[in-house]
Amino acid sequence: MNQPTPAAERASRSSFYTGMRILPRAQREAMFEIYSFCRAVDDIADDFGPREGRRQQLAQWRSDIEAVYRGAPPPALAGLAQAVRGFDLQREDFIAIIDGMEMDVIADIRAPDRATLDLYCDRVACAVGRLSVRVFGMQHDAGIALAHHLGRALQLTNILRDLDEDASLGRLYLPREALQAAGIAATEPGEVLAQPAIGKVCAVIVDLAHGDFRAAQAIMAKSPRRAVRAPRIMGEAYKIILEGLVARGFAPPRERVRLPRAKLLFIVLRNLL
Repeated sequence: MNQPTPAAERASRSSFYTGMRILPRAQREAMFEIYSFCRAVDDIADDFGPREGRRQQLAQWRSDIEAVYRGAPPPALAGLAQAVRGFDLQREDFIAIIDGMEMDVIADIRAPDRATLDLYCDRVACAVGRLSVRVFGMQHDAGIALAHHLGRALQLTNILRDLDEDASLGRLYLPREALQAAGIAATEPGEVLAQPAIGKVCAVIVDLAHGDFRAAQAIMAKSPRRAVRAPRIMGEAYKIILEGLVARGFAPPRERVRLPRAKLLFIVLRNLL
């Protein structure tokens, strides 16, 4: 019996693992490599170690990615190098992901302005999408547009889902403009999340996410079905999570919203059939 590769084992911790498993082998293995990379740099960003040490680790990842593109990858990245060659993955997207993780390392993000939030979403989510759509085999312009809208929708949903978890790390990704519009002057995560008006702030993010989900759905509806099976599964799953968050509300206490495994399997089967 074949043992899962290290990349597959690391990718199995991803919310998207089930969606990736339905892909043909070459695509599946490439996606496992991409998500293994993403998990590795994300773990660095979320570590509690000294900031300078984590910046050095991310700098080493930049060096390793450069080595991949020079044709001399470290042995541990041989699989990623194969994915880069097989699907023409772009160096700047890997570097953008590292840059996004570094935003969390340099300082804890707290109430960023919209421009900073948009940049963060582009780096940590849309750049992953830009790598993914190449693996899925999407037409270039449609793929870039899908990466933008679906990546943002998923990341904004993550921000709403992980409010308390992020606050425990000293982070608050809700935009400053939305806080000020709701009459919240504080930026300390715990203080902000205890405010009675927190629901008004989160409603702004919900609306943004819904808009991006609609745009992503319109793009996928015009694309070959075989090329959008995996992103369609991801989008449907996360939209259910977003709806669950809205139904639960954002006032404390906030119970964790999860997608039941049976519902995820139903989404997968529906898209396969």
